[in-house]
Amino acid sequence: MIAIPPRWSRAAAVACVLALGASGCGLSAELDRERNPERSPTPTPTPAQTRAASPPVTAGPETLPDVPVQQARGCPSSGVRFGTGRVDGAMGLRAMTLTLVNCGERPYRLHGYPFVRVLDETGAPMAGVRTVTGTDKVFMAPESPGPEPLTVAPGATAHAALYWRMGAEDSTFLHVGPQENQDDLNIRPLEPLDIGPENILGTTPWSLTS
Repeated sequence: MIAIPPRWSRAAAVACVLALGASGCGLSAELDRERNPERSPTPTPTPAQTRAASPPVTAGPETLPDVPVQQARGCPSSGVRFGTGRVDGAMGLRAMTLTLVNCGERPYRLHGYPFVRVLDETGAPMAGVRTVTGTDKVFMAPESPGPEPLTVAPGATAHAALYWRMGAEDSTFLHVGPQENQDDLNIRPLEPLDIGPENILGTTPWSLTS
């Protein structure tokens, strides 16, 4: 195994994560490389094989529990809406953007780090997954800047970054808030976090989106 200097590792990871959007190298491509390192082509099933492999569709009750999440439309009573970007990946490092939109009519003040709890398909916290402020505990994650007080004007957006190392289990929901015990609720991110079990989620402080 070739030893890579730590400074180069972090810089390379950050460069790759930032370049993902332009290069088209997203989470699916990264996972394909990690699962198929020899890059051998995956055979395409024939229509007959696809039909044989597909289970019959049967009517029945929804198996997932009814986990309350942020309303699909409109502005919550808190005056803010949360959202996420898609998952980007490079060398086992994962990154996702968490956004806060001021959909109300008054300025919204922020200071510090978002409150984030990773939940499974039942809405319960994922076992062994903990959230920390900053990114020092997530290997190869970029350095996190210090928090600053912000005022998000009506219609404006703030964002924070979430970092973790690739895990074996996917989350389903996130419980998020501007900070702990403040306007927090459940959301379903655009893509699941492959973070469980026994992992760390690092967060950067809120910053205004230009």
